[in-house]
Amino acid sequence: MIPFEYRTPKNIKEVHQELKQFGTEAKLVAGGTALIIMMKQRLVRPSCLVSLRSVRGLSGIAQKDGGLKIGGLTTHREVETSSLVRRQNPLLAETYRRVATIRVRNMATVGGGLAHADPNQDPPPTLIALGASVKATSANGSRLVPLDGFFTDYYETVLKPDEVITEIFVPRLPPDSGGAFLKFLPRTADDYATVSAAAVLTLDKARKTFTEVRIALGSVGTTPIRAREAEAILRGQPVKAEALREAAEKAKQLVDPVSDFRGSAAYKREMAGVFVRRALEAALNSLPKKSKAKPSRKPLKRRRK
Repeated sequence: MIPFEYRTPKNIKEVHQELKQFGTEAKLVAGGTALIIMMKQRLVRPSCLVSLRSVRGLSGIAQKDGGLKIGGLTTHREVETSSLVRRQNPLLAETYRRVATIRVRNMATVGGGLAHADPNQDPPPTLIALGASVKATSANGSRLVPLDGFFTDYYETVLKPDEVITEIFVPRLPPDSGGAFLKFLPRTADDYATVSAAAVLTLDKARKTFTEVRIALGSVGTTPIRAREAEAILRGQPVKAEALREAAEKAKQLVDPVSDFRGSAAYKREMAGVFVRRALEAALNSLPKKSKAKPSRKPLKRRRK
């Protein structure tokens, strides 16, 4: 590696001071699972690394406004194993469980992964489908950015050079909702997917009509893709297999994959349709079973003798 400064601030104020001093020459590092590799490959050459590992208050999982607040420094493994996440949003826990290997999940952070902005990562499609947002903080204040508008290009986001992801918020799903995340791995468990798809849907009380649908895909474009046109096909429509197939066909038209050793562009496009349909079917199957009301028992009348 080329020589660089290494700073270890203890609070977010010190982080902002370091970023102000070094400007675009500084890079934030949390788990380092992606950045260090890129530095070794000379893809990035920062003059300063600002470590976030010692910054207080940037990790942990808690309930907030009915949903989940996840600190930017929270590791993938912590999300995967959190009893709160498993209880309130099992789809989120399952998605993080499927990221690479346990060794990576123990180091990689939620905020760091999102800031890295690799379109082949697993969590972004699920987070987009769940309606998640990130809190970006700078010396001038903070702002909340919906994740479906966060990624702008390959390895690029709307984050400004002086902003830090301090929090991710995942809203609570309404009743009669289900979700699923699926991916196709061409080689080993720690490889990127050929295609991934996440679907989150909400039905009416009778569970006969789609009231809300969110679909997102990964590994099939320069950014994770939210398939809004496919969602629109289902929203307000009866729950039928034909509607799922139609939405899947529409999703194929929205992706822009590239050919590589994981598959040709044409193959990935076809797979996008297949996995959107499967994710929608899995989301329907994940709906919690309705509890049947127990019949009320009227007290027996005593006969008079």
